[in-house]
Amino acid sequence: MKLKWLGHASFKITLGHKVIYIDPYAGDDYSDKAEIILVSHGHYDHSSMEKISQARVDDTIILTTKDNVAAIGGESFSPGDSKKVGDITITAIPAYNLRKPFHEKENPGLGFIIRFDSKSIYHAADTDIIPEMEGLKPTVALLPVGGTYTMNAKEAAIAAEKIKPKLVIPMHYGSGIVGKIDDAELFKELIEVHPDIKVRILEEGEEIEI
Repeated sequence: MKLKWLGHASFKITLGHKVIYIDPYAGDDYSDKAEIILVSHGHYDHSSMEKISQARVDDTIILTTKDNVAAIGGESFSPGDSKKVGDITITAIPAYNLRKPFHEKENPGLGFIIRFDSKSIYHAADTDIIPEMEGLKPTVALLPVGGTYTMNAKEAAIAAEKIKPKLVIPMHYGSGIVGKIDDAELFKELIEVHPDIKVRILEEGEEIEI
């Protein structure tokens, strides 16, 4: 399993010959055609039709919120839903703000848990610390740290303690929309006091083996 950060909240996951894109927006590496495209919600910085068009083919499975299907196509997916695609299982976790007006609990976005073999990746999407995170225990957690629309670095560190991943990677910063590398570095400092959780800051376009 390979994971590449394309920038902002955009990721590419490669499972053998199968490719999954999450929140296509940042980066230029969408030439490999997608088995699955996951779109957490309809905000422009998570749901670029241009990038989706580059990655999709006729049988690409696209999962997104009900209110975003009309814009990009695909299937409506809701918190609690699961879908099995061959040996890959996708489960939706809600993503929402508690005290901000950007992502309402009553109409949540989607976080995603992707399971393949014995490994799992949790993409938290645009969210605050929410009860649904408690004890997810994925292999890898991708957490927003930029603040304003999502958790900030300190809040994301608290969320990581609740989620209990083996590895956590900060995201949703550095694209010029919100957040800077300083947020990722502060997050890393706060997490490094927990010996059971490793943290890694990726460069845009950097790919790692999970």
